[in-house]
Amino acid sequence: MNHSMKHSQPKLWRCLKCSRRFANRNQTHTCARVERATLALHFNDKPRETRRLFDAFAAVVKSNGPVIVLPEKTRIAFQVRMSFAMLMPRRGYLRGHLVLARRCEHPCFSKVETYSPRNHVHQFELRDESQLKTLAPFIAAAYRVGRQEHLAGDG
Repeated sequence: MNHSMKHSQPKLWRCLKCSRRFANRNQTHTCARVERATLALHFNDKPRETRRLFDAFAAVVKSNGPVIVLPEKTRIAFQVRMSFAMLMPRRGYLRGHLVLARRCEHPCFSKVETYSPRNHVHQFELRDESQLKTLAPFIAAAYRVGRQEHLAGDG
């Protein structure tokens, strides 16, 4: 995989209120001061295993290339040009979703919601690091969505 592949994509737009970057100008979002939402706050009252699962998931994401980890008020998002994955820490596990360009029916997903022809949200629960072997190819595909590779050409 060529991480240095150049796309003729415009620079990311930065919200003047919260400084978050987006692929689309004036992207709809909830402005939240990044200082208030930290990774530490998400894991304060959770078992250590929850943080270990998060770190293992993040390592798989980062194996695909650079990523921005965005702690938000109720979740932690992963973004390249656009957000492509989200995790919500729970007691001993993670609830999350991946955004894929195609609908993928697989037992690792508890629910799949289609928002547009190239925007399918795949929900999952991560309870054990061994699940990452199954999720890894889907994480890689979601990372490509985050890079907006699915918008190049017709496919």
